[in-house]
Amino acid sequence: MAKVDSDQKYRVVINHEEQYSIQPADDDVPKGWKEVRVIRSKKVALDLIAEVWTDMRPLSLRWQMQDRPKRDG
Repeated sequence: MAKVDSDQKYRVVINHEEQYSIQPADDDVPKGWKEVRVIRSKKVALDLIAEVWTDMRPLSLRWQMQDRPKRDG
């Protein structure tokens, strides 16, 4: 029998590009992702992501933009 959504725990995961996602806590962590935290409700998991994921750009793009010379003017 499937769990009722209110009973479902969720896992917040992050990949090497510092991009976040959630998944049911009962599922295996996908290859290339690591667990950040298991949370009881989907809303709380999404709220956590909204709080910590303030820059949606992939990490590699952020690094590339830091290395790019700044233009004057």
